[in-house]
Amino acid sequence: MKIRFIICSVFLMSILSMKAQEKFSVNIDLKTEPTDKIDFNKTNAGVFFSRTISSKSSIKNTLSYTNLNLSYDKDSFKSIDQLRQIQDKFEFSHEILNAVKLIFSLTPTANFQHNLDFSDLSLLGSFEISRQLNSKTTLNIGASRTAVFGNPKFLPVASLNYKINENANLLVGFPDSKISYSNNIRNKFSLNNSFNGNFYNLDVQNNINNNAVKAVLSQMTTSFEYERNVEKNWFLNFKAGYDFDKKYKLTDSKDHTVHDYNIGNGYVLGIGIKYKQ
Repeated sequence: MKIRFIICSVFLMSILSMKAQEKFSVNIDLKTEPTDKIDFNKTNAGVFFSRTISSKSSIKNTLSYTNLNLSYDKDSFKSIDQLRQIQDKFEFSHEILNAVKLIFSLTPTANFQHNLDFSDLSLLGSFEISRQLNSKTTLNIGASRTAVFGNPKFLPVASLNYKINENANLLVGFPDSKISYSNNIRNKFSLNNSFNGNFYNLDVQNNINNNAVKAVLSQMTTSFEYERNVEKNWFLNFKAGYDFDKKYKLTDSKDHTVHDYNIGNGYVLGIGIKYKQ
């Protein structure tokens, strides 16, 4: 418990330094991803802050906690019941030239099964250059240490953001692409495609396989989302989609697969509530 408290305190430091009157949001999301063999049920809670430091600089911070429950087919074996993540993403943006920004992020992450330890900490992050090409188009290119394919690794990232009109926006890139549309101030519709994944360190004493030290998940998700501003600062979000090339496996200390669940693809359903200010 002492180790868990210390690690959580590290994640909270950047948030405690911010003033309450700065822009922020709080959200809770529930998502289910059933497959033929395993049902993945995820609960996520997050707090987001943003603050403008000067006319050229700003910071953002997102603290989130995710709990992933796994329900297996009765004939399955080597089962894991629960996986958890605590993550804090700190982002700094600074305009270095006219229409050119540097965007730097650090994302300390703790991925664990039941017992949180210092060995579960890892550091992700990214570095991007953002160029405003014209009043409607922005180009971002850079590199990121990310776990979108399961294991953390360095990958190139790029995106082109185009404002179609006052109501519609298009984002094309890797790992995320999206087209969004608002028919009024209360409704927002979006079609999303993202490469996403994660890894979780397994508890040694509860290990279901003597060689397995990590659970690895990855997929490409295409989804339709609808966000509704129900009352002033309160928003509801509904999500429906499909996971392609979905993978779930256990690996050893050298990232060699020791068990592959071969779960196949599956659909995604989600609902969330958010408070924005």
